[in-house]
Amino acid sequence: MKRILIRSGKSPYDVVTVEEALHRDVIATNSGNLIFSDAAHKILETPDTEVVSNGMPSDVSAAARINEEYDAFVVPLANAFRPSFESALKRMTRLISKLRIPVVVLGVGAQTGVSYNPERLKRMEPTVREFCAAVLERSASIGVRGEFTEQYLRDMGFTDVEVIGCPSLFMHGDRLPVHKTAPELTSESRIAINGSHSAVRAQGLDRIISRTHERYPNLRFVGQNLSDARQLHWRDLSDPNAAVTSIPTHPDHPMYREDKVRVYVDPITWIDELRSFDFSFGSRIHGNIAALLAGTPATVLCGDSRTLELCRYFEIPHRRLDQAAKDPDSADPAKLYAEADFGGLVGGHRERFERFTGFLDKNGLDNTFTHGDGGAAFEERMSALAFPAGVRPWNDTDVTSLTSRFGWLHSRIDELSLDNARLEKELARAGARSKTVAAAPTSTSVYRRARRAVGKPLRRALGSGQ
Repeated sequence: MKRILIRSGKSPYDVVTVEEALHRDVIATNSGNLIFSDAAHKILETPDTEVVSNGMPSDVSAAARINEEYDAFVVPLANAFRPSFESALKRMTRLISKLRIPVVVLGVGAQTGVSYNPERLKRMEPTVREFCAAVLERSASIGVRGEFTEQYLRDMGFTDVEVIGCPSLFMHGDRLPVHKTAPELTSESRIAINGSHSAVRAQGLDRIISRTHERYPNLRFVGQNLSDARQLHWRDLSDPNAAVTSIPTHPDHPMYREDKVRVYVDPITWIDELRSFDFSFGSRIHGNIAALLAGTPATVLCGDSRTLELCRYFEIPHRRLDQAAKDPDSADPAKLYAEADFGGLVGGHRERFERFTGFLDKNGLDNTFTHGDGGAAFEERMSALAFPAGVRPWNDTDVTSLTSRFGWLHSRIDELSLDNARLEKELARAGARSKTVAAAPTSTSVYRRARRAVGKPLRRALGSGQ
């Protein structure tokens, strides 16, 4: 049996409560990560291959164990070549440099503006070079999202670069049945809209959201950030993003009060719920890919190179966000729906899928569609699991809602109490401590800080905390 270690926040089969998912951050700050990691997990799982999630750490001390226990390390990535991810990329490079097994990167992307100007990435070029060199010492080629990232790496001198898109759109193999079920959208149509904080704050998406909310009563906003989910579930406003009151995940937004907002911590519930919608649009690439995987038409409002190059490669209907924001009427869902042509997306999907599986073959990886059951066992196992529903706004005052949250907080305090007692016993047995240990925070102070941290969401939810 071949064993593959995959970089992902959690296994698709792991069912965790909303509270635990937010506490552990299993979405790695953005639930879109789970869409492409779950797809990669399904694709790579065959009768002869076990796929194991690493939970996202890049601890170099784990290298020896990984070399011993696994036959390959697969790294699905999104916009990893961006300044804010540089420190994480360096950690990943340190780990990869210690591995003796193959390392395969699926769909990495560079992020800049829609003009494709790489100037903002110049400073981190040495980091990108080291990462790609380490990967290519352990694989035949590196898979990138699209045209911009391909040229970006080729300009650095890397030739073993292949455009493969993102594994998320290959979740169903060579099938991608997206079609319009209604001749046109009306005010009663069910519409999903998505967007990031930066798109709302700096790129004018807030005007499009506001206009759409006024005209389409069955509108739903789907957030993706960890801070979005915490605002919905705990009314936690501690994150700097909480200052963006014009995003529907904020408690002051009318869509929040109307229960028209969701965040999903599992792709399966996200995709399933979007099956009942007529259309999806917005600046989130994986928010709209979730709709396409559900068979629901979608249009992406591209605000950067990572979304634009992926839309161009897969021929996903798209508009530039900066242009749409200048004229919100041009981004009316009915207009976008009427203009959307899915012929290229659907018609070219098989060829792109074959290019993707060819990349896997070249790098020594089997896939379930060629070497297995087409994902049937994966789907059967997933269908037997009960995943939590999407995170929704906490507008409730009923006992059940309060009991659920209080129960989880109480269990966390109990766990901290037990950990504190254990640490104090260990310290007592250890006897005299060194100056270094004496200068460090005591277990009691650590416990007290942890208890205060656990209490913050509840205090904010009840309106008594700062």
